[in-house]
Amino acid sequence: MSELYHTPVLLNASIDGLNIGKGGVFIDTTFGGGGHSREILNRMDASGKLLAFDQDKDTISNTPDDSRFIFAQSNFRYISNFVRYYNLYPVNGILADLGVSSHDFDEAERGFSFRFNGKLDMRMNQRASLTAEKIINHYDEEHLANVLYLYGELNQSRRIARAVIKKRESKAFNEIFELVDCVRPFCGKDEKKDLARIFQALRIEVNDEMGALKAMLLSSEKLLVKGGRLSVITYHSLEDRLVKNFMKAGNFDGKQEKDFYGNLISPFCTIGKIIIPDTDEINRNPRSRSAKLRIAEKK
Repeated sequence: MSELYHTPVLLNASIDGLNIGKGGVFIDTTFGGGGHSREILNRMDASGKLLAFDQDKDTISNTPDDSRFIFAQSNFRYISNFVRYYNLYPVNGILADLGVSSHDFDEAERGFSFRFNGKLDMRMNQRASLTAEKIINHYDEEHLANVLYLYGELNQSRRIARAVIKKRESKAFNEIFELVDCVRPFCGKDEKKDLARIFQALRIEVNDEMGALKAMLLSSEKLLVKGGRLSVITYHSLEDRLVKNFMKAGNFDGKQEKDFYGNLISPFCTIGKIIIPDTDEINRNPRSRSAKLRIAEKK
């Protein structure tokens, strides 16, 4: 079930980055199919603990029967709350694979992909109230254009927003293909890439992905023990920029501050260079092609 649900990306490299020794507390902030979690459990001894997060109720069926494993059906932005609740402080390693699971992309009713028709949903947490349909049908032109520009990096964002507003005046959007038909005239030669950016922007807004990522990274600084590791896999430039800046400078702007002696002030030091999938992994799992792994250690 779990492999069909989602194929773990950069599995060995990301777990190697956690530097798992005997015992310790580790966190998988993006459980999904459980591939990364199972590898963490394989490398821990009997005294270790693993706390895994996923807000999607469908992932519960993938959880392993292991006394060392704790599952939290919640957004990883609340990582500090659960670490306190389960008395797991301090933490030795935190892993985040920020990609959307293959399961979500392949389930038409979830609305994450423009390949299938279905409802404009895109919620990772099905209990949440905001959906892509509400954004498309209720955001004003400026707000919608800003979402498309900031999270999709679309130069045509204002024209797309204007077309959506005009279209919904006669009939509200209900299904994915209705939106695809409306925005298709503003796509360039690589139509799939532009559609993917539009859907990415809506998904990020629906799930407040940037806000959740910032909250998790800030919490990681407080939760990790000295020498603890942060291993993060990103899939697009927006989240990668946040992770890169945070690991380098301890903030999201990438502004590096220095102490009186000219030494850089940062809670982390980066470990090695950025890691990307090799050709074999991309051939086995094409969705890994945009993945980037960054690893940092708490000073």
